[in-house]
Amino acid sequence: MKTISIDIETFSSYDLTKCGVYKYAESPDFEILLFGYSVDGGEVEVVDLACGDEIPPAIIDALTDDTVQKWAFNANFERVCLSRHLRDLGMCLDPFADNHFSSRCLGKAQYLNPESWRCSMVWSAYMGLPLSLEGAGAVLGLEKQKLTEGKELIRYFCSPCKPTAANGQRIHNRPKHTPDKWAVFKAYNKRDVEVEMSIQERLAMFPVPDAVWEEYCQDQEINDRGVRLDMELVRRAIEADARSKAELTRLMKELTELDNPNSVAQMKQWLCDNGLETDTLGKKAVSELLKTAPEPLGKALSLRQQLAKSSVKKYQTMETAVCADGRARGMFQFYGANRTGRWAGRLIQMQNLPQNHLPDLEQARALVRGGDSAALELLYDSVPEVLSELIRTAFVPKDGAKLVVADFSAIEARVIAWLAGEHWRNEVFATHGKIYEASASQMFKVPIDEITKGSPLRQKGKIAELALGYGGSVGALKAMGALEMGLLENELQPLVTAWRSANPNIVRLWWDVDRAAMTAVRDRTLTETHGIMFGWQSGMLFITLPSGRRLSYVKPRIGTNQFGSPCVTYEGVGGTKKWERLESYGPKFVENIVQATSRDILCFAMQTQRCCDIVMHVHDEIVVEADPRMSTKVLCEQMSRTPPWTDGLLLRADGYDCPFYKKD
Repeated sequence: MKTISIDIETFSSYDLTKCGVYKYAESPDFEILLFGYSVDGGEVEVVDLACGDEIPPAIIDALTDDTVQKWAFNANFERVCLSRHLRDLGMCLDPFADNHFSSRCLGKAQYLNPESWRCSMVWSAYMGLPLSLEGAGAVLGLEKQKLTEGKELIRYFCSPCKPTAANGQRIHNRPKHTPDKWAVFKAYNKRDVEVEMSIQERLAMFPVPDAVWEEYCQDQEINDRGVRLDMELVRRAIEADARSKAELTRLMKELTELDNPNSVAQMKQWLCDNGLETDTLGKKAVSELLKTAPEPLGKALSLRQQLAKSSVKKYQTMETAVCADGRARGMFQFYGANRTGRWAGRLIQMQNLPQNHLPDLEQARALVRGGDSAALELLYDSVPEVLSELIRTAFVPKDGAKLVVADFSAIEARVIAWLAGEHWRNEVFATHGKIYEASASQMFKVPIDEITKGSPLRQKGKIAELALGYGGSVGALKAMGALEMGLLENELQPLVTAWRSANPNIVRLWWDVDRAAMTAVRDRTLTETHGIMFGWQSGMLFITLPSGRRLSYVKPRIGTNQFGSPCVTYEGVGGTKKWERLESYGPKFVENIVQATSRDILCFAMQTQRCCDIVMHVHDEIVVEADPRMSTKVLCEQMSRTPPWTDGLLLRADGYDCPFYKKD
């Protein structure tokens, strides 16, 4: 036996979409209903566990045998659920145990070793395909497609049902209740394995590199490890938020005399009746209205702004997702962004946590954790704002440990300068590293010493650096908040011109990449520029990064953009979350290349720190749960080491210790 392709159907009273698979599989009533599998590409077998069948001993042995490769679509689900099933059988998951059914070693390992697991969803993502089995099968035009009746059957058999007189007050639909449906469900389970195998067969000529599978294995280890949550803080924050919302709602009702001041329609009408018309009550619109709104309208808008604070919902997600041991797991989806291969956030969404700016963060945290609502309301203008800033601090180390946060300094700015050969920028990174000041100096021909931290020129340098590196123009500056920062409309275009004049090699990189991609697609050939390869193969555009990893663009062709110029188009998931034809051009490809390369550098750093307990990673940052004696300085020095394929790139990592997660 060399490989097994697996698909399972399960029951749990926990909501998978809200709590994630790790908590889902902890439910007391969790069970595997069906186990579909194929050995070495053979006929698919379905084990009906719900009706008393048992998984064959040889297959059970293979699940813990790391010489047998296990395949599944979204393999994390199968691996975690099967781990629970094997533990229920009294099986030890310790790979070093002599007897896997030895109860004495039960609990040494919670989950099956991910080293021998492979995920066909990751393979689909690597090829730029949809991240669903149904979507990937449809785009690939497989002969056998996922059965459409599956969703209804999953609702029927895999989730609790409402007890009624008609169903005998049962809360779980069993095979005996509807044998015909159960037969279709078994066929559905079998078909899923067949579709997964067909995807593997169709993609066989485009294998995922071993290095990416090594990264996937580490990703699974990090997800399995999880990170501890301060559940006392979480629960107290939820209580404080409920009290705050009740008080804010009372004040709003008193001020506006509305039945439901949370209603957008009612609030807009009240504002209109009081002389303030607005089409929307979105976050940005309310912020703008607050600048000029007279009282009591300003007070009402301020109260609404506090009531609308949605980030505190993350506390509720934490409470829902936390596992029995107080740790949150499964927060990172490997290759979640299939254009670049970067991670996507799941559940608590680590990628968009609010920043913390409170000078007395520890005091505010202590007040919330201690349930001192009176002091909290007395000392702070906005309780929701305080709770928002404390979200990061809910992540804590295990007892006797500390968190070490280390992140790369200006990683994307360094990578694009390195790729483009923009030497003055490389000089900045080799010396003082003040890229905003240096950019303003280069743009406005002013000595860098005259550009201080609070000066208008530094602000211009900063906004230009953040907005213009990937071909952005006036619109990008506005989207980045240039007007809110105090810049005038007539300053924006000169700022774009000045930045591009100061960075001619980056501008050249955009259009060299544009030509290379167009040539590869139009002539179906292989081209190269700036150490990046562009090639057309079997209806795909591949961009080979300096790391050797490839970015994939499905069914590329030469089309016409909105300005009437030729451009590369390809198929992918667009802004509407639908599979459609998208257009791209040089600067956009450069953005993908730079972000993907930055991701590869982070992966290299994570691999070099594999001996450490990495519990989180966000964009260009890793968080380690460490022994108090660990040197943060040494960790940052190791993280700053460049991969062998980045000759000439200058990296720097900075870090700090903390008793709870925060931005330093």
